[in-house]
Amino acid sequence: MYHRPESDCHSKMNNTFMPNAAPPPLRPVAIKSSGHQSVIKIVLAVFAVMIAALLGLLVLLLIGAETGLVEMFIGLICATLPVPIYVMLLLWIDRYESEPLWMLATAFFWGAVVAVFVAFIFNTGLSIMAAVATHNNRVGENFGAVISAPIVEESAKAFILVVLFLWKKDEFDGVIDGIVYAGMVGLGFAMTENVLYYGRAVQGGLEGLTLIFILRGMAAPFSHPLFTSMTGIGLGWARQSMNGFVKIVAPVLGFMLAILMHATWNGSAVYGGGLGFIVAYFTIMGPAFIVTLMVVFFSLRREGRIVRQFLYPDYQSGFFSQLEYDKLCTIRGRMGMSWKVLTTRGVSMWRARMRCNQTASELAFHRSRLARGIGRDLQSAQERERAYLDAIQELRQRLGSGVR
Repeated sequence: MYHRPESDCHSKMNNTFMPNAAPPPLRPVAIKSSGHQSVIKIVLAVFAVMIAALLGLLVLLLIGAETGLVEMFIGLICATLPVPIYVMLLLWIDRYESEPLWMLATAFFWGAVVAVFVAFIFNTGLSIMAAVATHNNRVGENFGAVISAPIVEESAKAFILVVLFLWKKDEFDGVIDGIVYAGMVGLGFAMTENVLYYGRAVQGGLEGLTLIFILRGMAAPFSHPLFTSMTGIGLGWARQSMNGFVKIVAPVLGFMLAILMHATWNGSAVYGGGLGFIVAYFTIMGPAFIVTLMVVFFSLRREGRIVRQFLYPDYQSGFFSQLEYDKLCTIRGRMGMSWKVLTTRGVSMWRARMRCNQTASELAFHRSRLARGIGRDLQSAQERERAYLDAIQELRQRLGSGVR
């Protein structure tokens, strides 16, 4: 027995967002940008890739100059090998509405290249200034690790999050998206940083490399993603909230918490040594990681409610059967449908099922954004909704009748 969701009674929602018995039969005409605009976008994209490649080479040269060429390559191999596993674990979080691959790649490579380069320049400069001002190299090193690094690195990583938050409002929907994008930035940054640490460890022999790999690659691989996730959570909370105070304060608090956690983590190692690292690991990082997992859990439940609420009109009209509607509204149901298609009908149909699930989520989140006042162009919103409905209809026809 289903209770009619509150949003179903909102008078603000146009009939376009509450379809009748079937989606519109005609596919909307796509609005394409002019050739001139396309050329500009291509030129800008190529220019950005070239700049990123140049910065990447400079970062590798700087690392190689400190560790040696062979040590750098060994460090690069050790740093990159576990990254696909961590990326897969991170992307598993985004179960309802997967983010575009190009945006995820942008976030990752920003962290791996641009943020690292910016951090190296500023941290080195500020550490030297502190050492010169105090006539003490040790003070300069500690200042760089505990004060400069947390502020500079979290600022460099947060920059791309703010850009995506402001530029791609249709993809940065809430806390889950904030955690995923922040996690990708942090993983990229940690990977490049680990190249330096592993390269240094190679100079001390296999035992030294093994110890550093266990500490940085296995015991605390999510330190940078965890720090930056605080900024991502703040931005995501601001996006999904209707409260003006929260929209302003949440990103600031998230960013400040990222800096504080980073500074505490670095300070524990600088001033506490091995014992400080262990204490901070179990008293700060562990609980913070658990709290973040709880945030993920409740945020996923919120996304499930959004899907249930804003696909309810389609269920009412008969566009979705009750069984398919129920399964689309839970992670377990979606996984069950996808697994059944994969095992009975092959990879091609499995991809169609996955795409159908994704498009249904995009439709629900599109309606949710409109209900929150994000995207006020009614004609564009109607065209986009029809495109989603047509895409779902086409995919469901490929999959056949019933729940796929």
